[in-house]
Amino acid sequence: MPVKVSVIVPVYNPGPYIEDCIASMLRQSLPPDEFEVIFVDDGSTDGTPARLDALAAEHPHIQVIHQENSGWSGKPRNVGIEASRGEFVMFVDNDDYLGDSALERMYEYGVANKADVVVGKMAGKGRPVPVELFRRNHPHATVENAPLIDSLTPHKMLRRAFLDRTGLRFPEGRRRLEDHVFVTEAYLRADNVSVLSDYVCYYHVKRDDASNAGFQRFDPVGYFKNLREALDVVERYTEPGPLRDRLLRRWLRVEMVDRMSGRRLLALPDDYRRDLFQEIRGVILERFGPGVAAGLRPGQRIVAALLREDRYDELVAHAEWESGIAPKAAPTAAEWRDGGLRVEFTAEYHSAGRPLTFAAEGTGAPADGVPRDLDEAIAWLGAAAVNGFEKATADLILRDRATSASFLHRAELTRSRVPAEDGRIRLVLRATATVDPAAAAGGAPLHTGLWDMYVRVGLGGWSKDCRLGPAPRHDRPAPPAGVIAGRVVLPYWTKQHENFSLDVDRASKSLGLTALTPEDAAVSGDGLLSLALPLYVADRTDVRLRWTGTASGGSARTPLQEAATLTPADGNGSLLRTGLPLSAMQGAVWRPELCLAPQAKTPRFLALPLALRVSRSGDVEVSGPPVPGPVRRLLRTVRRIAGAARRRMTPTDETRRT
Repeated sequence: MPVKVSVIVPVYNPGPYIEDCIASMLRQSLPPDEFEVIFVDDGSTDGTPARLDALAAEHPHIQVIHQENSGWSGKPRNVGIEASRGEFVMFVDNDDYLGDSALERMYEYGVANKADVVVGKMAGKGRPVPVELFRRNHPHATVENAPLIDSLTPHKMLRRAFLDRTGLRFPEGRRRLEDHVFVTEAYLRADNVSVLSDYVCYYHVKRDDASNAGFQRFDPVGYFKNLREALDVVERYTEPGPLRDRLLRRWLRVEMVDRMSGRRLLALPDDYRRDLFQEIRGVILERFGPGVAAGLRPGQRIVAALLREDRYDELVAHAEWESGIAPKAAPTAAEWRDGGLRVEFTAEYHSAGRPLTFAAEGTGAPADGVPRDLDEAIAWLGAAAVNGFEKATADLILRDRATSASFLHRAELTRSRVPAEDGRIRLVLRATATVDPAAAAGGAPLHTGLWDMYVRVGLGGWSKDCRLGPAPRHDRPAPPAGVIAGRVVLPYWTKQHENFSLDVDRASKSLGLTALTPEDAAVSGDGLLSLALPLYVADRTDVRLRWTGTASGGSARTPLQEAATLTPADGNGSLLRTGLPLSAMQGAVWRPELCLAPQAKTPRFLALPLALRVSRSGDVEVSGPPVPGPVRRLLRTVRRIAGAARRRMTPTDETRRT
């Protein structure tokens, strides 16, 4: 069959970190005869070449190309392009990995939308990845209508005919930002770019040893020389004006201003950050007109101005102040409603552990202004927050703890100016967001695992993330587990930091089922069992009961499985109903196990602390859990010892005991 996708993986001394990459290639849903994997070994000196050769010998759709070390990833990727046979090529780094259906989904999406470039949703495991770009699917994206420029890593799928038609290849040699040059030109020359956001296609991984190429300290002179080549591409394919300024702003913001801000700057040695300062200042003076910085957030404009004006000491002072600014978000209510978890929370910015306060009125920074000192910079930022408060935002973010895949949920906001001391005010966001477990993962159901809740707070010059929580113990919302879309979703508080999270299809003891008593159950004369459960359901939900029976003589009876239903009850509880096959249950004690998601690949049965004693005549008695054998033996021993002790008591002892 024709090869649909060629996956190109440049390889250099990855050690064991390549195993996740290899495993993800072998798990792809695209049939092996429809894609190929080309590992280009760039002169590795560890055991990787032999590992890859053995892999290729076992799998016909995998090949390995060995070459002398070229110094960086550009040449190996180009060699892979020339060797590829696929309609599309996909670039993957050797310490990252793909989602199991990534190739199939991206290929079909690219074909359906006649795309030259397909950008698949990314998750960053210890590494930053774009979030806003993947808010929704975007079949026809451009640099004008979508924030494509936020994603410049090479981990995309590109049509091979497009690469050949344009002659587009990676810059080679030992250099930085070769992917920026390649991807920027691809965006600007493609007939169509498609963004796939409803499935995590690519997992961008920070190695435990932090030895990914992108985490190594770089030579500022060489780095910003390479950065200028990416700026050249923008200027080559755009006209002067707002679009060009907006694209150039990406490098000013990410590669320059953000590096010279807050804790990121303070973590660097002074001599190194001075070198960065001078190189960045040179690029700003040389390449960026006033329209580029004008579109930055107020705090970023201040940093850019301090760079341009050669005010290093003030820049460091600003970073020291800014490093203490962080949002905090606390949940105030959470309840199940109409099949979704409705979460209410407040959010505001703090400084040094206290709510940040602002002058009620003030004059913001001019677009090209430079503050006289730190106090004026702080005043400008405060005024920008107050003046722009009606545009402040808060998004609830669900993040898979295992993969770091993140999904945004827009919150409805009420913006409150709360009086504070000395006539100042606090800017407080009161937000409500609803998480639908059936569609919360970009339109797909939440998969099994732990999901942490974050809040992204946009206010004035800041846009920062924080965990949702903690909340005072006496006032914490504590909704029950819900059975939604074939999944058991338990809202809970983490033990260590007391933040709000979701457990999907993992919890058992925390569901509240172990607290059931015989009073929660009723059996009608015709054998209908009703059981009140502390579980939320939005409507009728099918579940299953499994019964394990023991006859009066101790012999095991054949297990029974019966269909059951959950229906909403008063409050957030539910009522389980099922018919008992009494004729098959007579003369035995039966212990129930409940499966709340019978359609799961691996159904999970949870033991209920009840027992049904069915007589030979069909009478049913509901009792609590039977005492386990070891406990019964222990109780017998305790009673025997106590009896012997009483028999040995003297009258005085007996009197004292009485």
